[in-house]
Amino acid sequence: MAMQIEADLCTSCGDCEPVCPTGAIIPRKGVFFIKADICTECAPDHDMPQCLSVCMEDGCIIPAE
Repeated sequence: MAMQIEADLCTSCGDCEPVCPTGAIIPRKGVFFIKADICTECAPDHDMPQCLSVCMEDGCIIPAE
């Protein structure tokens, strides 16, 4: 499964982009986007997605459906 960023909650702070070990987070149209085909939820290297550990907006980064 992958994570996704809710565009309406993203403040474009950019904190998530450098912590993504797979480079799945990219800027797009003023907000950040997670490429689902690259996102691994940081498994198996981390216990939780690293983007969640740095995002200050509640509910901004959620599991993709």
